[in-house]
Amino acid sequence: MMKKVYGVTQINRYIRNMFAQDFVLHQVCVKGEVSNCKYHSSGHIYFTLKENNSAISAIMFAGNRGGLSFRMKDGDKVEVTGSIEVFERDGRYQLYAKSITLDGAGQLYERFEQLKRELAEQGLFAPEYKQPIPRFIRTLGVVTAPTGAAVRDIINIATRRNPYVQIILYPAIVQGEQAPASIVNGIRALERCKVDVMIVGRGGGSIEDLWAFNEEIVAQAIFDCSVPIISAVGHETDTTIADFVADLRAPTPSAGAELAVYDYSLMQTQLDELALRYTRRMKQQIASARMRLSNDQIRLSHLSPAGQIREKRSYLVSLEEKLERQMQEKLRERRYQVSLYAEKLKGLSPLEKLSQGFSHVADAEGRTVTDVNRIQVGELVTIHVKNGRIVAQVKEKEEWKQPKKS
Repeated sequence: MMKKVYGVTQINRYIRNMFAQDFVLHQVCVKGEVSNCKYHSSGHIYFTLKENNSAISAIMFAGNRGGLSFRMKDGDKVEVTGSIEVFERDGRYQLYAKSITLDGAGQLYERFEQLKRELAEQGLFAPEYKQPIPRFIRTLGVVTAPTGAAVRDIINIATRRNPYVQIILYPAIVQGEQAPASIVNGIRALERCKVDVMIVGRGGGSIEDLWAFNEEIVAQAIFDCSVPIISAVGHETDTTIADFVADLRAPTPSAGAELAVYDYSLMQTQLDELALRYTRRMKQQIASARMRLSNDQIRLSHLSPAGQIREKRSYLVSLEEKLERQMQEKLRERRYQVSLYAEKLKGLSPLEKLSQGFSHVADAEGRTVTDVNRIQVGELVTIHVKNGRIVAQVKEKEEWKQPKKS
């Protein structure tokens, strides 16, 4: 009887077909510890799952990376869901991963997603219910463990940014069965203290460590609180239900302190700049107002009764001076004319004539004698001279013949 000889390719293909037809190996969930984890530049992840003295090679293709919600590393306890197939070329089998979850976290993740959907439907995540974080605060409430890096970071950063902020710490239990009730009590206690803003959080950890912040009673307490709440749970990659309900999410407790407390030195610098800006503006406005006031005073001085009276008085004084000058001028003119008339009258004055040797002759009745025929020889006549009168008797009279006019 002749024996049948198979090639290596045939054997590998046969084994591959056997694996492909096995229902269990087609959809299997394997639990183990990660080792030799390598992230390839192509996006594929190569790793080995080991347990005690056994190991199996595994790969997650880049197209399935959506089934991995964390960065896997050596030593992680994981549950890998996928299929076991034979790589025909090398003749070895390996686990082709479609989803990877941390061991023990799968059920918690399902609970997380379910509660997240329920609370979202109830409106606890709605943006319209978010309260604004006040920019300037005087009291900061903190709900976290009294020891650990988280509370130290919050206190150090808050006091560095503003040494005048009062910090009220509620020492809560943040891990374990008593943690949810303790966190709720802390939120309500600080709300009664009327703090300006509240930080609720803790340091990083696994999903089990952070689970208290995924409980519904904590989410409801955050939603019902009248004080704005900043959620600061774990590291930047950690996400809890409290982050969705809170008015503001901080990636870390340190970041929460920076978001809650305004930088005092920056505020002081801004206040100094504002003071300088407003001082310059006030000086400009004062100078402008003074200029307007001066212009108004000038206009009012012209429009006011007192100003008009002063102006009219000045005008009247100028008129008086002008009138006086004109009167003096007229007087000088009149005096000159009078002097001329006086000279003329002086030449016509009887006294002036008398002083020149002429005399005035009047009869006994005082009538002026202008004709020799009006007086008789023997009558008395009065002769007026420059410095007196002479009474004389006419002895003789002679009439002069007037020459005939041709």
